[in-house]
Amino acid sequence: MTPGGIASALARLSIDDLDRAEVSGRRALVRVDFNVPLEGTGASRRVASDMRIRAALPTVRWLVEREATVVLASHLGRPKGRDPDLAMAPVAERLRELLGLPVEYLADAFGAEAEARTKAASGGVLMLENLRFDPGEKANDPDFARRLAALGDLFVEDAFGACHRAHASTVGVTRHLSPCAAGKLVGSELAAFRRLLEEPRRPFVAVLGGAKIAGKLETVRGLLERCDVVCLGGGMANTFFLARGGEVGDSLVEPDLVEEARALLAEHGDALELPEDVVVARELREGAEWRVVPSDAVGVGWRILDVGPATVAAYGRRVQEAGTVFWNGPLGVFETPPFDAGTRGIAELLAAATRAGAFTVAGGGDSIAALEEAGRIGDVSHVSTGGGAALELVSGVMLPGIEVLDPPRGIAS
Repeated sequence: MTPGGIASALARLSIDDLDRAEVSGRRALVRVDFNVPLEGTGASRRVASDMRIRAALPTVRWLVEREATVVLASHLGRPKGRDPDLAMAPVAERLRELLGLPVEYLADAFGAEAEARTKAASGGVLMLENLRFDPGEKANDPDFARRLAALGDLFVEDAFGACHRAHASTVGVTRHLSPCAAGKLVGSELAAFRRLLEEPRRPFVAVLGGAKIAGKLETVRGLLERCDVVCLGGGMANTFFLARGGEVGDSLVEPDLVEEARALLAEHGDALELPEDVVVARELREGAEWRVVPSDAVGVGWRILDVGPATVAAYGRRVQEAGTVFWNGPLGVFETPPFDAGTRGIAELLAAATRAGAFTVAGGGDSIAALEEAGRIGDVSHVSTGGGAALELVSGVMLPGIEVLDPPRGIAS
Protein backbone atom coordinates (compact mmCIF):
# COMPACT_ATOMS: atom_id res chain seq x y z
CA MET A 1 0.00 0.00 0.00
CA THR A 2 1.31 3.46 -0.86
CA PRO A 3 2.03 5.89 2.01
CA GLY A 4 -0.91 8.09 1.00
CA GLY A 5 -3.12 5.04 0.62
CA ILE A 6 -2.48 3.67 4.08
CA ALA A 7 -2.77 7.15 5.61
CA SER A 8 -6.25 7.49 4.11
CA ALA A 9 -7.17 3.99 5.28
CA LEU A 10 -6.36 4.99 8.86
CA ALA A 11 -9.43 7.24 8.97
CA ARG A 12 -11.69 5.21 11.30
CA LEU A 13 -14.86 5.85 13.28
CA SER A 14 -14.02 7.23 16.73
CA ILE A 15 -16.04 6.98 19.94
CA ASP A 16 -16.10 10.79 19.85
CA ASP A 17 -18.28 10.46 16.74
CA LEU A 18 -20.92 8.40 18.56
CA ASP A 19 -24.16 9.91 19.83
CA ARG A 20 -24.92 9.48 23.51
CA ALA A 21 -27.93 7.35 22.58
CA GLU A 22 -25.61 4.86 20.84
CA VAL A 23 -23.72 4.33 24.09
CA SER A 24 -26.04 4.99 27.04
CA GLY A 25 -27.55 1.85 28.52
CA ARG A 26 -25.56 -0.41 26.18
CA ARG A 27 -22.67 -2.77 26.87
CA ALA A 28 -19.38 -1.58 25.35
CA LEU A 29 -16.93 -4.43 24.81
CA VAL A 30 -13.57 -2.64 24.98
CA ARG A 31 -10.36 -4.35 23.86
CA VAL A 32 -7.61 -2.85 26.02
CA ASP A 33 -3.91 -3.63 26.33
CA PHE A 34 -3.44 -4.51 29.99
CA ASN A 35 -0.51 -6.81 29.25
CA VAL A 36 1.39 -5.32 32.19
CA PRO A 37 4.33 -6.62 34.24
CA LEU A 38 3.43 -8.18 37.57
CA GLU A 39 5.51 -8.66 40.70
CA GLY A 40 5.09 -10.81 43.78
CA THR A 41 3.54 -14.27 44.00
CA GLY A 42 0.16 -15.78 44.77
CA ALA A 43 -2.30 -13.48 46.51
CA SER A 44 0.39 -10.78 46.84
CA ARG A 45 0.75 -10.33 43.08
CA ARG A 46 0.49 -6.70 42.02
CA VAL A 47 1.01 -4.55 38.94
CA ALA A 48 4.64 -3.42 38.64
CA SER A 49 3.99 -0.76 35.97
CA ASP A 50 0.53 0.66 35.33
CA MET A 51 1.39 2.80 32.29
CA ARG A 52 -0.80 0.75 29.94
CA ILE A 53 -3.72 0.83 32.37
CA ARG A 54 -3.45 4.60 32.68
CA ALA A 55 -3.41 4.91 28.89
CA ALA A 56 -6.90 3.35 28.70
CA LEU A 57 -8.48 5.53 31.41
CA PRO A 58 -9.73 8.32 29.08
CA THR A 59 -11.75 5.82 27.04
CA VAL A 60 -13.12 4.04 30.12
CA ARG A 61 -14.12 7.32 31.77
CA TRP A 62 -15.74 8.60 28.54
CA LEU A 63 -17.94 5.50 28.37
CA VAL A 64 -18.77 5.55 32.10
CA GLU A 65 -19.81 9.19 31.88
CA ARG A 66 -22.24 8.24 29.11
CA GLU A 67 -23.77 5.50 31.22
CA ALA A 68 -22.44 2.53 29.27
CA THR A 69 -21.65 -0.80 30.88
CA VAL A 70 -17.91 -1.11 30.21
CA VAL A 71 -16.68 -4.68 29.62
CA LEU A 72 -12.88 -4.72 29.40
CA ALA A 73 -11.02 -7.50 27.59
CA SER A 74 -7.26 -8.03 27.50
CA HIS A 75 -4.58 -10.69 27.33
CA LEU A 76 -1.76 -10.96 29.86
CA GLY A 77 1.49 -12.75 29.11
CA ARG A 78 1.71 -15.97 27.13
CA PRO A 79 -0.18 -18.59 29.13
CA LYS A 80 -0.59 -22.16 27.94
CA GLY A 81 -4.07 -22.73 29.25
CA ARG A 82 -5.26 -21.38 32.60
CA ASP A 83 -2.44 -20.04 34.74
CA PRO A 84 -3.28 -18.48 38.13
CA ASP A 85 -0.09 -16.41 37.96
CA LEU A 86 -1.45 -14.68 34.85
CA ALA A 87 -5.01 -14.09 36.02
CA MET A 88 -6.36 -10.54 35.65
CA ALA A 89 -7.30 -10.08 39.34
CA PRO A 90 -4.38 -7.75 40.26
CA VAL A 91 -4.96 -5.77 37.07
CA ALA A 92 -8.63 -5.28 37.97
CA GLU A 93 -7.57 -4.16 41.45
CA ARG A 94 -5.12 -1.57 40.13
CA LEU A 95 -7.72 -0.31 37.64
CA ARG A 96 -10.17 0.13 40.52
CA GLU A 97 -7.61 2.23 42.41
CA LEU A 98 -6.88 4.42 39.39
CA LEU A 99 -10.53 4.90 38.39
CA GLY A 100 -11.83 5.43 41.91
CA LEU A 101 -14.79 3.24 40.91
CA PRO A 102 -15.79 -0.37 41.54
CA VAL A 103 -14.42 -2.86 39.00
CA GLU A 104 -16.02 -6.28 38.89
CA TYR A 105 -13.62 -9.07 37.99
CA LEU A 106 -15.18 -11.95 36.03
CA ALA A 107 -12.95 -14.97 36.61
CA ASP A 108 -15.31 -17.15 34.54
CA ALA A 109 -15.54 -14.80 31.62
CA PHE A 110 -16.58 -16.55 28.44
CA GLY A 111 -19.86 -18.38 29.07
CA ALA A 112 -23.57 -17.88 29.72
CA GLU A 113 -22.98 -16.77 33.32
CA ALA A 114 -20.70 -13.92 32.22
CA GLU A 115 -23.19 -12.88 29.53
CA ALA A 116 -25.97 -12.75 32.12
CA ARG A 117 -23.75 -10.73 34.48
CA THR A 118 -22.92 -8.11 31.85
CA LYS A 119 -26.60 -7.75 30.97
CA ALA A 120 -27.52 -7.31 34.62
CA ALA A 121 -24.77 -4.79 35.36
CA SER A 122 -26.65 -1.67 34.18
CA GLY A 123 -23.57 0.52 34.07
CA GLY A 124 -20.23 0.20 35.79
CA VAL A 125 -16.98 -1.51 34.81
CA LEU A 126 -16.28 -5.23 34.45
CA MET A 127 -12.90 -6.87 33.80
CA LEU A 128 -12.84 -10.16 31.92
CA GLU A 129 -10.38 -12.95 32.63
CA ASN A 130 -7.20 -13.28 30.55
CA LEU A 131 -8.34 -13.79 26.96
CA ARG A 132 -5.46 -16.13 26.19
CA PHE A 133 -6.65 -18.66 28.75
CA ASP A 134 -8.85 -19.81 25.86
CA PRO A 135 -6.94 -21.02 22.76
CA GLY A 136 -9.76 -19.63 20.63
CA GLU A 137 -8.44 -16.09 21.20
CA LYS A 138 -5.19 -16.41 19.26
CA ALA A 139 -6.78 -18.77 16.72
CA ASN A 140 -9.54 -16.22 16.01
CA ASP A 141 -11.94 -19.12 16.53
CA PRO A 142 -15.45 -18.15 15.32
CA ASP A 143 -17.17 -19.80 18.30
CA PHE A 144 -14.94 -18.03 20.83
CA ALA A 145 -15.43 -14.72 18.99
CA ARG A 146 -19.20 -15.23 19.12
CA ARG A 147 -19.14 -16.00 22.87
CA LEU A 148 -16.94 -12.97 23.51
CA ALA A 149 -19.15 -10.70 21.40
CA ALA A 150 -22.19 -11.84 23.40
CA LEU A 151 -20.75 -9.83 26.31
CA GLY A 152 -21.24 -6.53 24.47
CA ASP A 153 -23.51 -4.58 22.17
CA LEU A 154 -20.91 -2.30 20.57
CA PHE A 155 -17.14 -2.68 20.21
CA VAL A 156 -14.37 -0.23 21.08
CA GLU A 157 -10.79 -0.95 20.00
CA ASP A 158 -8.34 0.68 22.39
CA ALA A 159 -5.44 -1.82 22.32
CA PHE A 160 -3.16 -0.44 19.62
CA GLY A 161 -0.41 -2.86 20.64
CA ALA A 162 -2.65 -5.81 19.69
CA CYS A 163 -4.06 -4.42 16.44
CA HIS A 164 -1.50 -6.17 14.27
CA ARG A 165 -2.86 -9.53 15.44
CA ALA A 166 -5.96 -11.01 13.79
CA HIS A 167 -7.32 -12.51 17.00
CA ALA A 168 -10.86 -13.12 18.16
CA SER A 169 -10.89 -10.01 20.39
CA THR A 170 -9.47 -7.69 17.70
CA VAL A 171 -11.10 -9.02 14.53
CA GLY A 172 -13.59 -11.84 15.15
CA VAL A 173 -15.92 -9.93 17.49
CA THR A 174 -16.45 -7.12 14.98
CA ARG A 175 -18.60 -9.44 12.84
CA HIS A 176 -21.19 -9.49 15.64
CA LEU A 177 -21.16 -5.97 17.13
CA SER A 178 -22.08 -2.49 15.87
CA PRO A 179 -20.79 0.13 15.83
CA CYS A 180 -17.09 -0.78 15.95
CA ALA A 181 -15.10 2.31 16.82
CA ALA A 182 -11.60 3.39 17.87
CA GLY A 183 -11.13 4.42 21.48
CA LYS A 184 -9.26 7.53 22.49
CA LEU A 185 -5.86 5.81 22.73
CA VAL A 186 -6.15 4.15 19.32
CA GLY A 187 -7.53 7.40 17.88
CA SER A 188 -4.45 9.31 19.00
CA GLU A 189 -2.20 6.59 17.52
CA LEU A 190 -3.97 6.73 14.16
CA ALA A 191 -3.73 10.52 14.07
CA ALA A 192 0.03 10.37 14.71
CA PHE A 193 0.67 7.72 12.06
CA ARG A 194 -1.47 9.50 9.50
CA ARG A 195 0.78 12.51 10.00
CA LEU A 196 3.86 10.29 9.78
CA LEU A 197 2.73 8.68 6.52
CA GLU A 198 0.65 11.25 4.66
CA GLU A 199 3.19 13.91 3.77
CA PRO A 200 6.07 13.67 6.23
CA ARG A 201 8.37 16.64 6.41
CA ARG A 202 11.72 15.65 4.90
CA PRO A 203 14.21 14.32 5.61
CA PHE A 204 12.32 11.36 7.06
CA VAL A 205 14.72 9.35 9.23
CA ALA A 206 14.05 6.00 10.90
CA VAL A 207 16.19 4.53 13.68
CA LEU A 208 15.53 0.82 14.00
CA GLY A 209 16.97 -1.48 16.66
CA GLY A 210 16.13 -4.71 18.40
CA ALA A 211 17.73 -8.10 18.82
CA LYS A 212 16.80 -9.88 15.60
CA ILE A 213 15.72 -9.22 12.03
CA ALA A 214 13.68 -12.42 11.68
CA GLY A 215 10.26 -11.26 10.54
CA LYS A 216 11.50 -7.68 10.14
CA LEU A 217 13.23 -7.70 6.77
CA GLU A 218 10.05 -6.72 4.94
CA THR A 219 9.58 -3.99 7.53
CA VAL A 220 13.09 -2.72 6.82
CA ARG A 221 12.34 -2.81 3.09
CA GLY A 222 9.09 -0.92 3.64
CA LEU A 223 10.88 1.72 5.72
CA LEU A 224 13.57 2.12 3.05
CA GLU A 225 10.86 2.81 0.48
CA ARG A 226 9.35 5.57 2.66
CA CYS A 227 12.26 7.09 4.53
CA ASP A 228 15.26 9.03 3.31
CA VAL A 229 17.57 7.19 5.73
CA VAL A 230 17.19 4.10 7.91
CA CYS A 231 19.78 3.81 10.71
CA LEU A 232 20.16 0.27 12.07
CA GLY A 233 21.40 -0.81 15.49
CA GLY A 234 20.99 -3.59 17.99
CA GLY A 235 21.52 -7.25 17.25
CA MET A 236 19.76 -6.93 13.90
CA ALA A 237 22.69 -4.88 12.55
CA ASN A 238 25.04 -7.85 13.10
CA THR A 239 23.49 -9.88 10.29
CA PHE A 240 24.04 -6.92 7.96
CA PHE A 241 27.69 -6.73 9.07
CA LEU A 242 28.03 -10.38 8.13
CA ALA A 243 26.30 -9.74 4.80
CA ARG A 244 28.82 -6.98 4.14
CA GLY A 245 31.69 -9.41 4.73
CA GLY A 246 32.64 -8.23 8.21
CA GLU A 247 33.81 -10.22 11.21
CA VAL A 248 31.29 -10.31 14.05
CA GLY A 249 33.08 -12.58 16.54
CA ASP A 250 30.62 -14.33 18.85
CA SER A 251 27.83 -11.81 18.25
CA LEU A 252 24.20 -12.74 17.77
CA VAL A 253 23.58 -13.29 14.04
CA GLU A 254 20.98 -14.97 11.83
CA PRO A 255 23.01 -16.78 9.13
CA ASP A 256 19.92 -17.90 7.18
CA LEU A 257 19.01 -14.24 6.56
CA VAL A 258 22.42 -13.08 5.33
CA GLU A 259 21.50 -13.35 1.64
CA GLU A 260 18.34 -11.30 2.11
CA ALA A 261 20.29 -8.70 4.08
CA ARG A 262 22.91 -8.62 1.29
CA ALA A 263 20.16 -8.00 -1.29
CA LEU A 264 18.81 -5.08 0.75
CA LEU A 265 22.28 -3.56 1.01
CA ALA A 266 22.73 -3.86 -2.76
CA GLU A 267 19.34 -2.33 -3.46
CA HIS A 268 19.25 0.40 -0.81
CA GLY A 269 22.86 0.77 0.30
CA ASP A 270 22.84 4.58 0.11
CA ALA A 271 19.83 4.86 2.41
CA LEU A 272 20.74 2.09 4.87
CA GLU A 273 23.23 3.14 7.54
CA LEU A 274 25.05 0.67 9.79
CA PRO A 275 27.04 1.46 12.94
CA GLU A 276 30.61 2.58 12.31
CA ASP A 277 31.78 1.58 15.79
CA VAL A 278 30.46 -0.85 18.38
CA VAL A 279 30.85 -1.75 22.03
CA VAL A 280 32.06 -5.31 22.54
CA ALA A 281 32.60 -7.60 25.53
CA ARG A 282 33.43 -11.26 26.03
CA GLU A 283 30.37 -11.82 28.19
CA LEU A 284 27.06 -10.11 28.85
CA ARG A 285 27.06 -8.96 32.45
CA GLU A 286 27.34 -5.77 34.39
CA GLY A 287 30.99 -5.08 35.19
CA ALA A 288 32.34 -7.17 32.30
CA GLU A 289 35.44 -5.95 30.46
CA TRP A 290 34.38 -3.99 27.37
CA ARG A 291 35.89 -1.88 24.63
CA VAL A 292 34.89 0.26 21.65
CA VAL A 293 36.10 -0.97 18.26
CA PRO A 294 35.34 -0.24 14.60
CA SER A 295 32.38 -2.32 13.45
CA ASP A 296 34.62 -4.25 11.03
CA ALA A 297 37.19 -5.12 13.70
CA VAL A 298 35.36 -7.39 16.10
CA GLY A 299 37.74 -10.07 17.32
CA VAL A 300 37.07 -13.75 17.89
CA GLY A 301 35.52 -14.33 21.29
CA TRP A 302 34.04 -10.81 21.50
CA ARG A 303 30.35 -9.95 21.22
CA ILE A 304 28.73 -6.77 19.89
CA LEU A 305 26.45 -5.46 22.66
CA ASP A 306 25.90 -1.78 21.79
CA VAL A 307 26.67 0.90 19.24
CA GLY A 308 29.67 3.10 19.92
CA PRO A 309 29.92 6.86 20.51
CA ALA A 310 30.89 7.65 16.89
CA THR A 311 27.74 5.88 15.72
CA VAL A 312 25.57 7.80 18.19
CA ALA A 313 27.12 11.02 16.89
CA ALA A 314 26.58 10.01 13.24
CA TYR A 315 22.98 8.93 13.80
CA GLY A 316 22.54 12.06 15.89
CA ARG A 317 23.44 14.25 12.93
CA ARG A 318 20.79 12.47 10.86
CA VAL A 319 18.21 12.94 13.58
CA GLN A 320 19.08 16.61 14.11
CA GLU A 321 18.73 17.34 10.39
CA ALA A 322 15.42 15.50 10.09
CA GLY A 323 11.94 16.92 9.69
CA THR A 324 10.38 13.60 10.75
CA VAL A 325 11.87 10.82 12.91
CA PHE A 326 10.57 7.34 13.74
CA TRP A 327 12.44 5.30 16.38
CA ASN A 328 11.69 1.72 17.33
CA GLY A 329 13.88 -0.63 19.34
CA PRO A 330 17.05 -0.44 21.46
CA LEU A 331 20.47 -0.05 19.86
CA GLY A 332 22.15 -2.30 22.42
CA VAL A 333 21.41 -4.62 25.32
CA PHE A 334 19.54 -1.88 27.11
CA GLU A 335 18.82 -3.90 30.25
CA THR A 336 22.52 -4.30 31.14
CA PRO A 337 24.78 -1.26 31.73
CA PRO A 338 27.07 -0.11 30.21
CA PHE A 339 25.49 -1.51 27.04
CA ASP A 340 22.58 0.93 27.34
CA ALA A 341 24.56 4.05 26.42
CA GLY A 342 23.68 4.02 22.70
CA THR A 343 19.96 3.72 23.36
CA ARG A 344 20.07 6.47 25.99
CA GLY A 345 21.99 8.67 23.57
CA ILE A 346 19.32 8.29 20.89
CA ALA A 347 16.63 9.12 23.45
CA GLU A 348 18.35 12.43 24.22
CA LEU A 349 18.85 13.19 20.53
CA LEU A 350 15.20 12.48 19.75
CA ALA A 351 14.11 14.91 22.45
CA ALA A 352 16.46 17.56 21.07
CA ALA A 353 15.12 17.06 17.55
CA THR A 354 11.56 17.51 18.84
CA ARG A 355 12.50 20.76 20.53
CA ALA A 356 14.04 21.90 17.24
CA GLY A 357 10.71 21.36 15.45
CA ALA A 358 10.85 17.81 14.08
CA PHE A 359 7.82 15.53 14.32
CA THR A 360 9.03 12.53 16.28
CA VAL A 361 7.44 9.16 17.02
CA ALA A 362 8.93 6.51 19.34
CA GLY A 363 7.60 2.99 19.83
CA GLY A 364 8.62 -0.26 21.48
CA GLY A 365 9.02 -1.06 25.16
CA ASP A 366 12.77 -0.43 25.47
CA SER A 367 12.59 2.82 23.49
CA ILE A 368 9.88 4.06 25.84
CA ALA A 369 11.84 2.87 28.88
CA ALA A 370 14.92 4.78 27.69
CA LEU A 371 12.86 7.95 27.25
CA GLU A 372 11.31 7.50 30.69
CA GLU A 373 14.64 6.92 32.43
CA ALA A 374 16.11 9.95 30.66
CA GLY A 375 13.13 12.04 31.76
CA ARG A 376 12.32 12.71 28.09
CA ILE A 377 8.99 10.92 27.68
CA GLY A 378 7.21 14.27 27.39
CA ASP A 379 9.77 15.65 24.94
CA VAL A 380 8.71 13.47 22.00
CA SER A 381 5.83 14.34 19.67
CA HIS A 382 4.16 10.93 20.05
CA VAL A 383 5.01 7.86 22.11
CA SER A 384 3.37 4.81 20.57
CA THR A 385 2.03 2.07 22.81
CA GLY A 386 2.58 -0.57 20.11
CA GLY A 387 6.01 -1.80 19.08
CA GLY A 388 5.14 -4.38 16.41
CA ALA A 389 1.98 -2.53 15.38
CA ALA A 390 3.90 0.72 14.94
CA LEU A 391 6.57 -1.00 12.84
CA GLU A 392 4.03 -2.59 10.52
CA LEU A 393 2.06 0.61 10.05
CA VAL A 394 5.03 2.81 9.24
CA SER A 395 6.34 0.22 6.77
CA GLY A 396 3.06 0.33 4.87
CA VAL A 397 1.10 -2.63 6.25
CA MET A 398 -2.53 -2.08 7.27
CA LEU A 399 -3.32 -3.58 10.67
CA PRO A 400 -6.15 -6.14 10.73
CA GLY A 401 -7.51 -4.76 14.02
CA ILE A 402 -7.83 -1.30 12.47
CA GLU A 403 -9.08 -2.42 9.08
CA VAL A 404 -12.22 -4.02 10.61
CA LEU A 405 -13.33 -0.84 12.41
CA ASP A 406 -16.11 1.23 10.87
CA PRO A 407 -15.08 4.06 8.53
CA PRO A 408 -16.01 7.60 9.52
CA ARG A 409 -19.67 8.41 9.04
CA GLY A 410 -20.42 9.38 5.46
CA ILE A 411 -17.41 7.49 4.04
CA ALA A 412 -17.93 4.09 2.44
CA SER A 413 -15.69 1.26 3.60
